[in-house]
Order: sequence, then structure tokens, then C-alpha cells
Amino acid sequence: MIETRATAKQPLGMPPARFLRDYWQKRPLLIRGFFEHGVRAVAPNDLAGLACEEAALSRIVRSDPKHDCWRLRNGPFREAQFARLGQKNWTLLVQDVDKWDADVAALLDRFAFVPAWRVDDVMVSYATAGGGVGPHVDNYDVFLIQGLGQRRWRISADPDAPKEFRANSDLKLLREFAPTHDWTLDNGDALYLPPGVPHDGVALGECMTYSVGMRAPSQAELLLDFAEHLAEPLGEGQRYTDADLAPARDAHEIDDAALARVAVAMLQFTHVDKSTLAHWFGCFITRYRSAQVAAAPSRALSEAQVHRRLRGSVLLRNPFSRFAWRRSGSGAELFAAGMAWRCPLPFARLIAAGRQLDGSTLTAAAADVTALHTLTALINGGHLQFGRRRRASKPR
Repeated sequence: MIETRATAKQPLGMPPARFLRDYWQKRPLLIRGFFEHGVRAVAPNDLAGLACEEAALSRIVRSDPKHDCWRLRNGPFREAQFARLGQKNWTLLVQDVDKWDADVAALLDRFAFVPAWRVDDVMVSYATAGGGVGPHVDNYDVFLIQGLGQRRWRISADPDAPKEFRANSDLKLLREFAPTHDWTLDNGDALYLPPGVPHDGVALGECMTYSVGMRAPSQAELLLDFAEHLAEPLGEGQRYTDADLAPARDAHEIDDAALARVAVAMLQFTHVDKSTLAHWFGCFITRYRSAQVAAAPSRALSEAQVHRRLRGSVLLRNPFSRFAWRRSGSGAELFAAGMAWRCPLPFARLIAAGRQLDGSTLTAAAADVTALHTLTALINGGHLQFGRRRRASKPR
């Protein structure tokens, strides 16, 4: 089965455990009615306005069906540029829209069956008739959720499908594409694609698509960052040594004894305990692919000031600050934007889960001295800030 229909109790059309067992990172799945009432989280004009902002990551792709080519232009854009694009064959794509729009961020609640630290961002695209980015593959899991209008998706479920790229293209487009499945998605439908599945989406009239992409660091990225983490505390005085050196049989030979000494010099890399690995990974994954860095407030608050302001207030999480936690002894290690703090487990869960945190609830949680210390550090680091309660999300 490669197509299913969602129900009120099972938005995936099946229990999450079955989806993860049979589809996650294994094969595609079309989910009809993933959002029963459709998705209307952001309007086209608002998306275009965001694409004009300097800090937003935006692109416009124009397709030329006659010559079978696509052209890329990076933002930010000027409002007048959109009027000159015409009525068909172009697409606007904006990354990290969930960081800018609370209604788009609320869509991520539907994905609570996967770890939050696996979710990267929600990219939103607006397309006119014929608009698309061409046949391509992604190196990460993605859910393609249809919003406004309809989009035709063609995919290749052939595991041996060729994946060579075209030459002389602004985009990484496939040189060959032979689809095995062809669907039209309506508002609220979703297409799940594991990494490496060739696909091509074309707008059937004006349409919007919400792409929920997952974080999937390469093995090279993991190894390089972990090596830097292990090497950071080592001083220049800790070096390769050979006090047991014997006379060389050949001055140019690297013998087994030399390799054994190299292994001793790198014991930190070969004997890594779980707590070291967990601390590094929590810091790494909460800063990986961060588009923005939290700015500290102009004036730092003391722990006493934070405690006094909590009751009756609300704390808002910086949308660009990613949070995760891990059990550590009887407590937890809380990670935020590449930093780590030890604190009580209930407090770590509370902080990591909430986009909007009730100050009165935090007052009780912050009775613990380590919790109050952590909370103050998060506020002074710009990861949490006092603010007004956000309005309820509009119907989707």
C-alpha cells in the first residue's frame, strides 16, 4: 500500500508505530486528508511580504516548459518584482516560515510522533499554474502538505532510478526522471517521501505547499563536529610520543608500532562514554542548520529579578532557538541552541515542550535553585523572553 486516508483518530491513516515501522525512511506514502479541514496557515501576500525581509531565506524559481529548464533567483525581493513575474510558471519558496508565523509553527503539532529535534523547518511555497522546481531528490525525510489549490506530484518508487544531475543548472535537477506514481493533491492532503526518492511537483493553478523537512546531518558533519568537540579541551602539550622507539629498519617505513602509538594518542576518540556522546549530540543537534542566532537582551536580569517577574507573566520561546533534553542521573541535561544546563527533569520537559510558558507554572518549577539558574541563563541568552500571550491560531 502506498496510499491511505486519514481519520480523526489516525491522521496518518494508521497508528504512528505502524507508519514508523513500514514507511519511515523506507517508502513513500500519500495520506489523503492528513489535515481534515485543510491548511490555511499563511496567505500568499503575507508569504511574499516575508520574502522581502532581509533576514528571511527566500527563492524564486521560474520554469520554461518549452526549453525544459528552470532558473533560480535568491531573495530578498522587492514587492514590485512579483508584479513582473506573470501569471504562470513561477514559484516562490521561503524557508523557516514556522519561525516567523505562529500559525505555521502550529502545524508541527501534528508531527509529535517523531522527536522534535528531528524536525528542521516548514518551507512554504506559493506557485502559479505550471510552477515547480523540477524533478529532484532530497537527502532527508519530507512531508509535502497541500494548502491552497492543487498540485500534481509525480514520484519514482523505483529503488534503482537514476539520480545523476543535469549539468549547467542553477538547481540540482535530475537528468532523467521516470515516474511510477502520479497524484493530484487537494488541500489537506500530504505526501511523505523518505530520503532519495525522485519527485516532481507542478501547480495546477494557484497553489501553496507546506514542506516539513527533517534534519539529517551527514556522517561527515557528525564526525567533524564530534572530533572538534573532543579535541577542544586538549592542550598543545598532549602529543604523539614514542619513548619506546626502537632503531628503524627503514627510515621511511610507518611500522605497526607507530600505528599503535597513534591509536594511544587518540584514545579520546576510541573510548567515548555515553554521557560525553550525549552532551555533544544535544549541543550539536540544537544548533545544526540554525538560520538565525538568538540575540541577548540589552540588560541582563538577576535570578531574583527573574523570580519576581514570573508570576502572572508569560515567557515566549525564541522561534530560532531549538530545545531538547536528555536524562542525566536523577535529573536532566537541557540543550538550547548548542548550550547545555543540568536541571530537574520536570523542568527540562516543561521548557522544551512549550512555545509559550505560563509564568505561574514556572514559578513553582523554578523553586529549585538549578532550575532558576537555567531559566535565568535562557532569558539572558535571548532564548526565552517575557511577552504577551500569543493569540489563538486561526482555523486551518
